[in-house]
Amino acid sequence: MANDQVAASLPTALTVHVKSKVLEVGYDNGNEYRIPFELMRVYSPSAEVMGHGPGQETLQVGKRHVIIESLEPVGHYAVKPKFSDGHESGIFSWDYLAWLGENQDALWADYLARMTQAGASREPDLSIAASSGGGCGKPSCGSGGCGSH
Repeated sequence: MANDQVAASLPTALTVHVKSKVLEVGYDNGNEYRIPFELMRVYSPSAEVMGHGPGQETLQVGKRHVIIESLEPVGHYAVKPKFSDGHESGIFSWDYLAWLGENQDALWADYLARMTQAGASREPDLSIAASSGGGCGKPSCGSGGCGSH
């Protein structure tokens, strides 16, 4: 960011809505966003998702039911969510959350197109989750038992 640009807005409210599966973020400039957990998870700024450079992204599949289990502050500039599928390495800056909120329609369209092209699903593969002992992303599924729902 150039020195003559105005600093980014800071959040004034941050609410995790588990039932509706959205993170609500209000900023001091009046902007408010409701960002779905699934969108946050599939666009996590972590190296696991984004890779270490252009073209190294990993398509995230089966994340429809993922929730945020906890949200940890990172300094005064970001938060680090822990998702129900075990992912917790993404650090979401205030600017990145605003970018997700502002661009979510285009991001959803791009994500759904990539899923279709890959023949993948937003639904978790319950057979893999059950056999591996891992959670499918649903809140009740922490460590296996996915075959029951």
